[in-house]
Amino acid sequence: MSLFVNTNVSALNAQRQLFDVSNSLSTSFERLSSGFRINGAADDAAGLQITDRMTTQIQGLNQAVRNANDAISLTQTAEGALDETTTALQRIRQLAVQSQNGVNSASDRSALNKEVTALKTEISRIASDSEFNGKALLDGSFGADFLVGANAGQNIKVSLSGQSYGASG
Repeated sequence: MSLFVNTNVSALNAQRQLFDVSNSLSTSFERLSSGFRINGAADDAAGLQITDRMTTQIQGLNQAVRNANDAISLTQTAEGALDETTTALQRIRQLAVQSQNGVNSASDRSALNKEVTALKTEISRIASDSEFNGKALLDGSFGADFLVGANAGQNIKVSLSGQSYGASG
């Protein structure tokens, strides 16, 4: 009884080389389709770590830009309300000067006073209704910190308190 084993060494070598070429081709297609030099830790472990850290930094900066834009929008909203208040105050002053004219009758002064009262009501309405994202801006208590950098401590403080208006950072 004899046992014969037939092997085709050339076919086995060709199969192994085909497998290697297939893996290499797959890796090449992955790199081409992604457009990245590093697709995984196997390509460059240190480079991948640096890339991940930089990606995190970029994401932080992108959020900081959105935060800064929110702060700008908030201050523009407050500025618009203050502009309207200034216009009303200037009109009140104009009416006060006009009422001092000696040729005005009592009914003229009464009409001027009614307009001043309406303007004062409008100023109060502007102060109470001016909001940004549901927060009252001109009630004398608003203050907020906006992180505008990728790292801690890169803040801008917006204060719209009754004692002072301003921004620092």
